[in-house]
Amino acid sequence: VQLVESGGGLVQAGGSLRLPCAASGTKFSISVMGWYRQAPGKQRELAAGIFSGGFTNYAESVKGRFTISRDNAKNTLYLQINSLKPEDTAIYYCFAQITTVYWGQGTQVTVSS
Repeated sequence: VQLVESGGGLVQAGGSLRLPCAASGTKFSISVMGWYRQAPGKQRELAAGIFSGGFTNYAESVKGRFTISRDNAKNTLYLQINSLKPEDTAIYYCFAQITTVYWGQGTQVTVSS
């Protein structure tokens, strides 16, 4: 399974970004997809997740600003990030769980104050 993220970049505080993650190489249904993020000097943390039935969960720090969605027909995951803050600066990693967990290579999001 290959996961390819895109959409990261440098943005000013208060701005928005949309991160797509395209999944390929699997014929099986992906039960859970989501985004972890890792800020400099910090552990990787779950930002948002979405189950195949559409149930979502978010870290408290991103609730109301992040929206996760998935297009099952296209096997693509999206993370809409609004009202960006400098503390959102991190590498964002897409993951997908089938029988095991697969990871993308990550995309850098940098928020300037």
